[in-house]
Amino acid sequence: MLCSLPSCPAREAHPRNKILLFLLQFKFKVNPHVLALYKIAVQDAVFGFSTLEYRSAIFLLDAAVFTCQDSRSGSNFCEVCHWRKAMAVGVAVSNEPAVLYNGRITVFVAVSCMVAATGGIIFGYDIGISGGVTSMEPFLKKFFRDVYDKMNEDTKISNYCKYDNPLLTLFTSSLYISGLVASFFASSVTRAFGRKPSILVGGASFLAGSALGGAASNVYMLIFGRILLGVGVGFANQSVPLYISEMAPPRHRGLFNNGFQFCVGIGVLSANLINYGTEKIEGGWGWRISLAMAAVPASILTVGALFLPETANSLIQRSDDHEKAETMLRRIRGVNDVQAELNDLVKASSISKTVDHPFRNIIQREYRPQLVMSIAIPFFQQVTGINVISFYAPVLFRTIGLGESASLLSAVVTGLVGTISTFISMLVVDKLGRRKLFMIGGFQMLASQAMVGGIMASKLGDHGGISQAYGYLVLVLICIYVAGFAWSWGPLGWLVPSEIYPLEIRSAGQSITVAVGFLFTFLVAQTFLLMLCHFKSGIFFFFGGWVVIMTAFVYLLLPETKNVPIEQMNKIWREHWFWKNVMGEMDVHIDKTEA
Repeated sequence: MLCSLPSCPAREAHPRNKILLFLLQFKFKVNPHVLALYKIAVQDAVFGFSTLEYRSAIFLLDAAVFTCQDSRSGSNFCEVCHWRKAMAVGVAVSNEPAVLYNGRITVFVAVSCMVAATGGIIFGYDIGISGGVTSMEPFLKKFFRDVYDKMNEDTKISNYCKYDNPLLTLFTSSLYISGLVASFFASSVTRAFGRKPSILVGGASFLAGSALGGAASNVYMLIFGRILLGVGVGFANQSVPLYISEMAPPRHRGLFNNGFQFCVGIGVLSANLINYGTEKIEGGWGWRISLAMAAVPASILTVGALFLPETANSLIQRSDDHEKAETMLRRIRGVNDVQAELNDLVKASSISKTVDHPFRNIIQREYRPQLVMSIAIPFFQQVTGINVISFYAPVLFRTIGLGESASLLSAVVTGLVGTISTFISMLVVDKLGRRKLFMIGGFQMLASQAMVGGIMASKLGDHGGISQAYGYLVLVLICIYVAGFAWSWGPLGWLVPSEIYPLEIRSAGQSITVAVGFLFTFLVAQTFLLMLCHFKSGIFFFFGGWVVIMTAFVYLLLPETKNVPIEQMNKIWREHWFWKNVMGEMDVHIDKTEA
């Protein structure tokens, strides 16, 4: 029988049901949402019985499955409630705060997360290395002769247009379009086989791509190597943030997950240092070392992934091995009593198993907030303009008149600032919260972008350069900008999406986040040099306008997620002033089948 609660005829509840309510509320400590729904069910006689006088009820509240037995005939009835929005209101998981989860930071979980976070190093290394090698004249002379000739021969070309070449931008951006495609395959692998295999595939693909890039003899071999790198980054970026979020203790999830972005910063800094060193190698082959050195972090991730433990969430989701999951929880939490957390994982897993098509389910109304965030956050992360700095910092510094060596050294400075700022974010994110860091970083980026744009508009024309003093002032302002990004949108752009999804759509949601990030990274990388040529100094005002929009978005639409257990995250959306209206009321459908 299909029944909608408001339309059922009201009937008087038998007094024994009042006793049952008392037991449910105080002895068994039932979730208050479930208790409220039971009260409605009794009052409205949703079970369709002509009377409740001769019936006693035994309520099995896991996933809201009610079993009722007729005391006179002994016949059994199974009242199965399909709760389309159970996760959103907290029916499937308790509303206990994070402090009720036992556990501490153990050496085992710290080492596991450090190894997994190496995936951030390979991503950061690639971001930093491409901008450096594309500013090296021997590299340009071998693969992009048109750009090399424009730099050295044609003095009539604008400073802003010297690097505008479609094939050169394809070298940088090809990685991100292949990463976009790979992230969707990674979702299926992560869900079906676990987080660990996806990390392993990511490391191995990146290892192959770095070897091919270092040995490249023509531009097509070079770009194919970048495509393999993209496959590796697609798998790693989809699985590593999920892995870290599920392994980390809830109270320290921000610290651990920001470690991924910290490793991205280390990768960028390492790439800039290597570029600065290899540029000085005589013979013009230093760029090969720069590209091939990506194999070092890729090897660490590939070998380390072989020894990584699988997360308890994945063990329960894939195999229902509660005993193995409990053993894993005890090991990573460092305590024996992990029952509260295990119960939440089991209940979340029971919901996830009802979802056969997570990409189809994620567009349903109850998941609308997570879907919006999985698209908006990575989009905003890219239109901060950070990749203008990350990809093309040496090119940008050469545009304003710094020499090749000075440009590479300036990129090292910005990379160092970014790494230090990300480390600061790791220390404060679980104290200050996500929203405050987003807001502080937004104001900081906006101010520095406006000043850089103003200096370039007034001091840098189409020809010639700017004075050394103004050149270094631009460098300082860019460092301020990088710092603002590195303790806000940099790490939080990975942290927040990885922690907001319920288990049944978590892999799909993370894939959407990664894919959207890659899509707009590709678009920014592919169009930036063209935009720089046409917008000139206005490029900084363009990205500054987006910073205003994204800061307002966070202020109005993103609830605070610090210290909220990952399997209880849906509750915050139901309490948000806007999203509670978008998600709508909980629909309850009751089917009666005879056992």
